[in-house]
Amino acid sequence: MALGAKKIHFIGIGGIGISALAKFLRAQGAEVSGSDIAEGCVTKELKQMGIKVSIPHTKEAICKQDLVIHSAIIKPDNIELQTAHEQGIPVLSRKESLKMILGDKEVFAVAGAHGKSTTTAILSAILKDASALIGAESKEFHSNTRALKSNRVVFEADESDKSFLECNPSCAIVTNAEPEHMETYAHDLRQFHKAYKDFLNLARICIFNAEDSFLGTLKDLKKPCIRLYPSQDLREISYFCENGIPKTRFHLVCEGKDYGTFQVYGLGEHIAIDAALAVLAAAQVIPLEEISKNIQNYCGIKKRFDFLTHGKCTIIDDYAHHPTEIATTLKALKTYQNLNSIKPLTAIWQPHKYSRVIDNLQGFVECFTGVDKLVILPVYAVGENAIPLDFESLFARYTPIFADCVVREGETLLLKKDNQTLERLDNGIVVGFNAGNLTYALRGGI
Repeated sequence: MALGAKKIHFIGIGGIGISALAKFLRAQGAEVSGSDIAEGCVTKELKQMGIKVSIPHTKEAICKQDLVIHSAIIKPDNIELQTAHEQGIPVLSRKESLKMILGDKEVFAVAGAHGKSTTTAILSAILKDASALIGAESKEFHSNTRALKSNRVVFEADESDKSFLECNPSCAIVTNAEPEHMETYAHDLRQFHKAYKDFLNLARICIFNAEDSFLGTLKDLKKPCIRLYPSQDLREISYFCENGIPKTRFHLVCEGKDYGTFQVYGLGEHIAIDAALAVLAAAQVIPLEEISKNIQNYCGIKKRFDFLTHGKCTIIDDYAHHPTEIATTLKALKTYQNLNSIKPLTAIWQPHKYSRVIDNLQGFVECFTGVDKLVILPVYAVGENAIPLDFESLFARYTPIFADCVVREGETLLLKKDNQTLERLDNGIVVGFNAGNLTYALRGGI
């Protein structure tokens, strides 16, 4: 089915991934509509673009469209799904639709447990004439999507539901392959690793971090590969702040080729790695001089090392919800501390899912090493049943503060428990680690 002139309805259009597809197809000429259970920032943005969005789901939203696409969380008893089936309208999940949507595109697909949103956003900044579909909001174009008519697409590929195997990668980029979302792979590491290998083998060319414990073992891939060895290929890494903006500078030499020196928004070796992978991918299609210029367009992504205030109290929102990600961000923040002589460093952690905490418990216990103060909020359960966990004993080494919620007041944060203020955080660096609703509290409810 050619989708350019079709009527397409998206159920669950407020989701970050499915909204990106809706915006992209609209730019290709499709007539797009959608629905969701409740209003949100994304649905408001879509309405402002002129897309008809129904809140909540209603059978009247289904009116002889050519195709219905639904997010993964939509259940078979959804009234719109049932109505679509009754009307004989083809219905696809987001995962199933990818091959149809991206099948004739030149796709630069970025996968990995950590850093894929950042790498995708950096690559989209470099390849400025390509469409971009990111699992986070780019501060460059204030959206998760840059929808152009270009045949080239920069795409954040998702391993959580194996949908990265459906995205038709021309160039496959992998930041790392640390086990995550193992329920999708029956908790079988062999299945998980096979999926990554299959993803790489789908592409015309593969680019990946060869110092990853699994990716470094891949010697029999069927396609040309560029292997980045960060410890030897990233040279002269340095960090600095320019008008308060944190930046990383590095020199890249990979497989005997000198790519030159680049500087990019953000701090830390992980930023240098993400940027280097983006540079190696972009170098397949544009000159290095253009890459060096365009990479300056990258100015971060929302909720990733996201500075909300600068001043006596520097508030930062970070999407890290895995021990590796938290430790990496804290390492970068300590660099920022040293550059700016700021103390203390307070971490506010909103654990995400009981299952994730249990699966990575020792990692969580260790990853906050070096913080001056640790605040622990209730687990953001995402529909899971509560599992008893003795956070007080497990994290006793940090003498943590246990709060119910955080309230933003000007450029300070109030820690609340039982509707009483426990403490006011009004100096140093305060970073919130979460994939839940803490992000809104840090922003004052926005």
